[in-house]
Amino acid sequence: MTSRTSKALNPKGPLAPPYRATGNTSITDEALIKRGQTVLGIESQALAALAKTPPSAFAKACRLCLACRGRVIVTGMGKSGHVGHKIAATLASTGTPAFFIHPAEACHGDLGMLVEGDVVLAISYSGETEEILAMLPRIKRLGLTLIALTGFPQSRLAQSSDAVLEASVAQEACSLNLAPTASTTVALALGDALAVALLEARGFTEDDFAHAHPSGRLGRRLWLRVSDLMHTGERIPAVRPETQIGQALMEMTQKGLGMTAITTPEGVLLGIFTDGDLRRVLDRRLDIHDCRIDAVMTVDPKTIPSTTLAVEALNLMEQHQISALLATAPSGILIGAINMHDLLRAGVV
Repeated sequence: MTSRTSKALNPKGPLAPPYRATGNTSITDEALIKRGQTVLGIESQALAALAKTPPSAFAKACRLCLACRGRVIVTGMGKSGHVGHKIAATLASTGTPAFFIHPAEACHGDLGMLVEGDVVLAISYSGETEEILAMLPRIKRLGLTLIALTGFPQSRLAQSSDAVLEASVAQEACSLNLAPTASTTVALALGDALAVALLEARGFTEDDFAHAHPSGRLGRRLWLRVSDLMHTGERIPAVRPETQIGQALMEMTQKGLGMTAITTPEGVLLGIFTDGDLRRVLDRRLDIHDCRIDAVMTVDPKTIPSTTLAVEALNLMEQHQISALLATAPSGILIGAINMHDLLRAGVV
């Protein structure tokens, strides 16, 4: 006999939740696209309205964050919490120390994360979220600054706040006007606006951004320098000007960079010999065992200081359609070599 429980777990059973129903499977692609366009239209209109009339307390909220001696603590329940996670992450990566705290967990011990000097950014469209309201006594007891991001400036949360970022919308994009859609989009955009305004007010630079993103592709492009990637010492392919082409080819093969530098005994760079130069030698039918490398090398090759950003080395290679660069000291001494494969491995490309 089939149990009541097993029927409930069976999506095709009589007790299956109504949201598991297949719905209108005959809906056309055109109807789906039209619905999607409607959603995008509603949300873009909400953003346009916000841009036209930003919250009157926006500047005040920015100044409260700038004056913060601690961290910006972002909190929110449900969809507002997901938005809050992103806002906290954006603030933290653009020069404003911040983290997210879940309001339900806050009321079960995590309120101990709040310390004097913090600013709390509470996100609640209704402004009546019980878990957030339960945090208010602790916030007030510590004397913390409270910023509300809400759709209802007359709510209890708003009335308890030092600044209110109103983020009301005319309607949700949900056809039932229930699921947070347009309202969460507006809240997220307003959080981005706050983060970027603070970034500019703090004078946050590309170097600062790179420090906060050392492992990401953006960080690598902003942080890595030629000196971090170049081959040095015995790993640099280099021969003397009197070396025969055949011996130079052995050096190129052993070092695997597709080229070799030609230097004086003191290490001063004289020229470069690449795979392209080798093709030209073969076209001329020169004897590689008899011809000196300085007779076929490229004089005055493109060089780069080792302190240059790796992304600038990439740009130089692309500009001159070359695959390798030599790094030299101001005195002309060869100190390193880098090629396109090094940039690829480092994720600069």
